[in-house]
Amino acid sequence: MSWSRQIHLKSPAELDVMREAGRVNATVLVTVKELLKPGVSTADLNAAAEEVLRKHGCVSPFKGYGHPPFPSSITVSINQELVHGIPSKQRKLKSGDIVSIDCGTVLDGFVADSAFSAGVDEISFEAQKLLDVTKEALQAGISKMRVGNRTGDISAAIQNYVESHGFHVTREYTGHGVGRQMHEGPQVPNYGRAGTGMPLKAGMTIAIEPMVLVGTANTKVLADQWTVVSADGSLTAHFEHSIAVTEGEPRILTVP
Repeated sequence: MSWSRQIHLKSPAELDVMREAGRVNATVLVTVKELLKPGVSTADLNAAAEEVLRKHGCVSPFKGYGHPPFPSSITVSINQELVHGIPSKQRKLKSGDIVSIDCGTVLDGFVADSAFSAGVDEISFEAQKLLDVTKEALQAGISKMRVGNRTGDISAAIQNYVESHGFHVTREYTGHGVGRQMHEGPQVPNYGRAGTGMPLKAGMTIAIEPMVLVGTANTKVLADQWTVVSADGSLTAHFEHSIAVTEGEPRILTVP
């Protein structure tokens, strides 16, 4: 697959549609975050997300995606689960868990994609540091999303920030362009060299998503063929925004 051929520059009108999709996506995540309490099932979180999507006339691009088809509208990944956790009635949140929620929204043919990680009740010092570093790494990446920079500048900023705090970035899962499709070009890994990669142009829209692990960069996929976990069982976190490159400041599309 050639990621460079899949880059679609968005017009101002298209960016406005993506901004509205992003607003709905942010509303979903705010709603789900308020439900992160002990005893709540991950299926309950998915049901709440789907209710918000229905209310706004939207659907999730996650549901039915891939092989085997992903069964839910959001992913819910807990503790050592990095991404792509499948919601379940049997899986209940516990005090001290780190929960990562990823959601996509399709509105008028355009996709917004964002994610956050948060603790359930009180969490450990290490867990809180992990959340803080991952969220700050996202901001470090976003700050490089300017015309004249390259995708490698984003990747290097994320990697350098995470590794300077003693954590690891995944090598196997990446940020990506987003627009009419959930996955467009360019591909933006969470590691790389500054000054390399695709040049950034106004109208590019990219989902930047640091995926950070405490003990190792290595991951494995569970038997459900979706859930990705740290290879050593250590804690993980994931933050993501869909961002537009403009002639000026980066435009965050997935905020309320």
